[in-house]
Amino acid sequence: MSLIVTKKSRRPFITALIVIFIWFGASGFFGPLFGSLSTVQENDNSAFLPQNAESTQASKIITKFSADQSQTIPTLVLFLGEVDAAKLNALNAHLVGLGTTTIKGSDIAISKYLIPGQPIFAFPSQDKKALLVSLPLTFDSARDLLPNKKPVLPEIIKTLREDSAAYGSANGLTANVTGVGALLGDLFGAFGGIDSSLLLTTLGVVALILIVVYRSPVLWILPLFSAVIALSTAGGVVYLLAKANAIDLSGQSQGILSVLVLGAATDYALLLISRYREELHHYESRFDAMKASYKGVFEPILASGLTVIVSLLVLLLSELSNNRGLGPVGAIGIAASMLTILTLLPALLVAFGRWIFWPRIPRFDDVNSQLEGTWATIAAGVEKRPRKLWIATSILLVILAGFSTTLKAKGLSTADAFTKKQDSVVGLALLGQHFPGGAGQPTEVVIKKEQMSVVTAALLSVGGVASVEPVTVSPKIPGRVAPATKVLNGQIILNATLSLNPDSTAARNLIPVIRRAVHAIDSNILVGGSTAVAFDTGVAANHDNRTIIPVVLVLITLILGLLLRSVVSAVLLLSTVVLSYFATLGACQLVFQHIFHFKGADTSFPLFAFIFLVALGIDYNIFLMTRVREESIKIGTRRGVIKGLTVTGGVITSAGIVLAATFGVLGILPLVFLAELGFAVAFGVLLDTLIVRTLLVPALAYDIGNKIWWPSKLASK
Repeated sequence: MSLIVTKKSRRPFITALIVIFIWFGASGFFGPLFGSLSTVQENDNSAFLPQNAESTQASKIITKFSADQSQTIPTLVLFLGEVDAAKLNALNAHLVGLGTTTIKGSDIAISKYLIPGQPIFAFPSQDKKALLVSLPLTFDSARDLLPNKKPVLPEIIKTLREDSAAYGSANGLTANVTGVGALLGDLFGAFGGIDSSLLLTTLGVVALILIVVYRSPVLWILPLFSAVIALSTAGGVVYLLAKANAIDLSGQSQGILSVLVLGAATDYALLLISRYREELHHYESRFDAMKASYKGVFEPILASGLTVIVSLLVLLLSELSNNRGLGPVGAIGIAASMLTILTLLPALLVAFGRWIFWPRIPRFDDVNSQLEGTWATIAAGVEKRPRKLWIATSILLVILAGFSTTLKAKGLSTADAFTKKQDSVVGLALLGQHFPGGAGQPTEVVIKKEQMSVVTAALLSVGGVASVEPVTVSPKIPGRVAPATKVLNGQIILNATLSLNPDSTAARNLIPVIRRAVHAIDSNILVGGSTAVAFDTGVAANHDNRTIIPVVLVLITLILGLLLRSVVSAVLLLSTVVLSYFATLGACQLVFQHIFHFKGADTSFPLFAFIFLVALGIDYNIFLMTRVREESIKIGTRRGVIKGLTVTGGVITSAGIVLAATFGVLGILPLVFLAELGFAVAFGVLLDTLIVRTLLVPALAYDIGNKIWWPSKLASK
């Protein structure tokens, strides 16, 4: 390209300033809303299930049995030590006033979130070495916020832990707060780190990488600032939609939104800045250089973003509302990333001028330094031995992919869902040593009252069911006459206490056995409770995997075909990314089992990994192949492949490192699912960036030659 000199005009500069001021105004509106995003989260698994799930149908009836029309979140306090009548009586006396205790960080009493009229008392274990207290917290405790905007449930759990620890220490007992309420409280607490630790760490990692990439003390600020504006804009839009109940937002989705937007926006920014730097050597006017760069990157950024958006929106087909919620949440994030990088960042770059690249300021000299160095050497290697390279890399990926068949993605218990041992998890293990595993968290069976004896017998015949008792009109207190069974519309509820930890995968696998036993009596009997909710969630997740993955593959193939005007290249690119996906799953299996020692993976893990790895992994191939096509039109396919790889090598590798690092930051949250997802995306993106896009795809394209563009006219050139 020859040097291009143009007449100067102030109009582009004024336009850039107007764009910047518009974005500043938008951030002033959306920024504060993003700060309140955690207040509209929904993290209750039962709320995510489809309406036709048996546990959901059971829940609608079970709810009516509570006096205040609220379901209970079983929360348990376990005291360990030598137990006698005096200690039991003293603890019961203490529990009488527990409801008046104020929730930590507020002046609100715990009693506001307890089922009215239900006494709180302790009962001893058979071995006389433990006392168990069951607290009937209402569902409002999981929905409400305190005046300081903190979720109520985690603060109640903190209050209970302080109270029980102090009482236990004074009376020779140790205490643990556990049960569903405590597990959820710890889960909410883990998601609480999204607003602070996750976001700040991600920003720090991205800033460090950008400083290294640009080797400039100032340039990195512009792409990072643009990415932050994109995140605040996306977060503000998501907040408004979630507050209006138009979409569902979970803590998991919020965490993914942050890393997705920062990673994607930075990737798009790297692509734009790299092309802008290249064009500044050819144009005297920075505005003309930006116009030329915009023409070169607009289509690949748009295609890349649309690929991810379409893939995410396919999640709307999910049976689980939290998966459905991630679809529009992530799509909004990617849309905000594209819009910001294609409008705000170009305006900032031209407004600041060439000096922003200091000390490596691109001069008006028609020199392209990207055609020299490491990537020129790598491209020369691809040109020299293309067939050997694509065969060798394919074999490596196939070997790794073989391990994917052993990946254990059958679900995790809540106890296994934390990377660190929480008090609630420790309490569950100790509970099982002194009480039946399902104590305080029974499987609830809705039946007709006349079926009570026959269904009870059927339940007790199932191995793993420790006891069966009906729900009564008032709590059953040891040593007193048992109250009458509660009947509502001719129905009663049987509480089946399992001998297993109700949160374990073994307990979940018992649910279909229980259902078969009771459905043999009456197909209208409903089996619910937290264990059944977990089982039904796994069933829905498996349905999502089978439904969504094929649809995403078809849509991405269509987008690639339209972008590259070629069927062969679209199928080729998708095949390499899918192979990379399975290779990543294989690597995950090896790392999860032998290094991290995780108990397995969530049933949704393969789907989430697929969405992000295929949608994001295809980005780098889009960035590469759109440039290859552009160069192929000018200099032929094989030379176009070599030049395309050379000039995009540095920027795409930098983009991959940024995205891998941002998703890797998910590992700082103490949740196994996010740690696994973060590792999978980070590893998969690096695999795509360093192996698939660097060696496999260019070598295949070079070996195939012009035919890679079939059926377009370029295939015959």
